[in-house]
Amino acid sequence: MDGRTDDEVLDAVGPRLRALRRERGLTLADVAAVTGVSESTLSRLESGQRRATLELLLPLSRTYDVPLDDLVGAPRAGDPRIHLKPVNRFGMTFVPLSRRPGGVHAFKMIIPARKEPAQPTPQTHEGYEWLYVLTGRLRLLVGERDLTLSAGEAAEFDTSLPHWLGSADGKAVELLVLFGLQGVRAHLRTGRDPE
Repeated sequence: MDGRTDDEVLDAVGPRLRALRRERGLTLADVAAVTGVSESTLSRLESGQRRATLELLLPLSRTYDVPLDDLVGAPRAGDPRIHLKPVNRFGMTFVPLSRRPGGVHAFKMIIPARKEPAQPTPQTHEGYEWLYVLTGRLRLLVGERDLTLSAGEAAEFDTSLPHWLGSADGKAVELLVLFGLQGVRAHLRTGRDPE
């Protein structure tokens, strides 16, 4: 076991549920419509005013497409591998590299080659993003800046600024992306910490 009491495990369920809902851009009404669980019950679950039960967690686990163990933060046993399930959105492929709800999430993003350049459609949302180009040339629009990053280059930005990612030359691009809610930033350390 991991040393946590049952109360500590149950207290952590609400913040995980809220993080999953926000990460997917859903409202309480959206989740209520899919799960059949009332908005007020969902709100009380997320705020910790109501304890999670299996009857409530099963439809939420299906809706968020995460294992029940992840919702309750159960310690992992056995196979440590992450079973990757690619997701296709906005014409790109996102491969999740982390599986814990809340906190910083890691993805491998693949932008496919295109005959015609993609038309930028900048978006905004809550959060902070860090990216590292593995292969190809990435066009990154952030606010008024229009940047081209090559393999080995990295960038980080506040996602409340209008931003867009695409291929700079029509060829495929692969990158690693770390995404966290507002205020959660990636920290890169080089060399020794100062003493």
